[in-house]
Amino acid sequence: MALPVQKQVIYWGISTAVFLVILWSLGNVLMPFILGGAIAYFLDPVADRLERLGLSRIAATGMITVAGLFIFVTMALLVIPTLTNQALALFNAAPEYTRSIGAFLTERFPSLLDAGSTLRQSIDTVGETIKSRGAELLETALGSVASILNVVVLIVIVPVVSVYLLLDWDRMVARIDDLLPRDHAETIRRLAREIDATLSSFIRGMGTVCLILGTYYAVALMVVGLQFGLVVGFIAGLVTFIPYLGALIGGALAIGLALFQFWGDWVSIGLVAGIFAIGQVIEGNILTPKLVGSSVGLHPVWLILALSVFGALFGFVGMLVAVPVAAAIGVIARFGVEQYKISLLYRGLSGRDEP
Repeated sequence: MALPVQKQVIYWGISTAVFLVILWSLGNVLMPFILGGAIAYFLDPVADRLERLGLSRIAATGMITVAGLFIFVTMALLVIPTLTNQALALFNAAPEYTRSIGAFLTERFPSLLDAGSTLRQSIDTVGETIKSRGAELLETALGSVASILNVVVLIVIVPVVSVYLLLDWDRMVARIDDLLPRDHAETIRRLAREIDATLSSFIRGMGTVCLILGTYYAVALMVVGLQFGLVVGFIAGLVTFIPYLGALIGGALAIGLALFQFWGDWVSIGLVAGIFAIGQVIEGNILTPKLVGSSVGLHPVWLILALSVFGALFGFVGMLVAVPVAAAIGVIARFGVEQYKISLLYRGLSGRDEP
């Protein structure tokens, strides 16, 4: 006989509380394993595709590992140092840009920017704040990451965990399925499939879209000669998961920088604007329909809320688990609404005989 609903709620509530306590107390210890699991989840479809092409699971995992190491070494030697240097240079150049804005406005609207005007003081303050706080923030962030994600974690633990999990992924899923409570196995499998579909769309789909667009923006902007093209491309790609926001922020930043650098060279400015216009066309008509699908199942506002709440409660580890937890809560909430709408609580006595 199945356990009463009240006892099941108690047991699952205790399990959830234990999970949150462990996440809060052992967050930094669990981080490499969470990162490794996320990487393995992301790459599992690639391994499955290689298996269908005739490779064994070991050979598929080995091929993916070699490719991943090559990408990691390339990023560590070429991309990350350049990105950091450009970001620091952009922060340091902020006062000069704000002074240029002030000179431009003074020339055309002299009454707005008198020497002692509030607007002029605000513009000067913004520039100095960006220079001091921006560089400080970047250096603090890099220092924090270095203290948490030390060299051993980056080079050894995360790749090793990823390889082992990727190698045993199908066996782990089968083992977990075997441990499901029999009375609820079909319901749990259905919810798990929906959660997996949501995560696949967002993490694999949107992650790939962000990577492709960020690379495209960075390379294209550097080709046309924009000084901070790599930083702008990184920012635009990073926030692409929020519809239109990546192109809006990246486009505004790139065009603003282009106006300072290429003032009078309207062809170069037009090329910068055209890069983001083409990026939006590619994203809306090719990348998102092919890689993400018509419905992700994670509203951007819900996602931002989950990232903010879990980040505040559990730090960087909380941000790592925020997306899967948000996806799970969303699927369970939709399931709850579905059950509610077929219950007597919703339909009442007058609707109990309706089909």
